[in-house]
Formats: sequence, structure tokens, C-alpha cells
Amino acid sequence: MDLTRLSHAFGRRLSKSDAWRYLFLCQAGWFVCVMGAARGVGWLGVLFAFCMVGYHVARAARPWREARLVVVTIVVGWIWESTLVQAGLLVYPNGTLIAGTAPYWMVGLWALFAVQFNVLLVWLRSRLLLAAALGAVAGPVSFRAGAALGAVHFQSTGKALVALAFGWSILLPACLSLARHWDGIHANK
Repeated sequence: MDLTRLSHAFGRRLSKSDAWRYLFLCQAGWFVCVMGAARGVGWLGVLFAFCMVGYHVARAARPWREARLVVVTIVVGWIWESTLVQAGLLVYPNGTLIAGTAPYWMVGLWALFAVQFNVLLVWLRSRLLLAAALGAVAGPVSFRAGAALGAVHFQSTGKALVALAFGWSILLPACLSLARHWDGIHANK
């Protein structure tokens, strides 16, 4: 990762250390969410994620735009995950509060994802075809890793991975488009 070019793309609001901090904290948050869920303490991941959201929103030039982006991303993500549960493709061993829906700890993962749009993924906002391709690969890979750690199970691995690839090829570009519209990080937007 070329942090010099990446930091330049963010403008003055994000330094190299900020980029590394976001990368580290969001990856750590993914592990806390997934490992916590696999061990029946998904609330730890949600707590971590919302601390990260608080940090992110507090640093934003326009906090309400970033907060709105996080909330909409969480809602869209939870609906998408619940659709996969309803279709019988994903089974979550714990954390489900309403039968047939995604578990509550997925809210933390989607929140962590949302705080990256206008920080780490800003370079991808103008490359929506690349975003679709990356989503089609990265989404299923992330779920496969979550399954290996015990946080989710596939009813039919092949069908689940195809559905995830299809969904993520649409979700990532759509979320990045929203992020461009509701950019609360870059003051000149």
C-alpha cells in the first residue's frame, strides 16, 4: 500500500499515521466482532465498533453526514444479511435476536465497514467497476474467514459464496456512491 499517494488522496484531513490507525483498528474490530460472535460474546465486537464510530464521527468535518452514512450502511447491510439467512444460505450459531434475521453483532461489522468509505476506501469511489470486482472477491473471502473462525456456517458453501459475490459486487459500489454523496470527512465536498 502506497501511503504517500493514499494520504494525498485524502487531503489534509488524513495523515499516514491516520491511515495506518484506521487500517489497524478496523481490522482489529473485524477480529473482535467475529471472534466474539464465535464465542458467544458478540456484544464485545459491537462495543468496539461503536467506539470506532464515535472516534470517526468526532474527527469528521461534517459529523452528521458520516453518522448518516454509518446508519444507512448498517441498515442496508443488516437487511442484506437477513435476506441470506432467510434464503437458507447462512446460519449464525449465536447472536440472533429475531428468528430468521442476521445477528446483532453484524451491526458492528457493517459500522466498521462504513467508517472506511471516506477514509481508506475513498480512492475506490471513482472506480465503481473495480469496486464491484473487489466486492465480488473480498466479500466472500471475509465470510469464508468468518466461517473458519466459527461465526457463521454455510448451508451450501458454493451457493452461499456465489450469492455473497453477487451481493457484494453491488453493495460495495452502492455504498461508495453513498459515501461520495454524504462525505463528511473532506471539507471541500
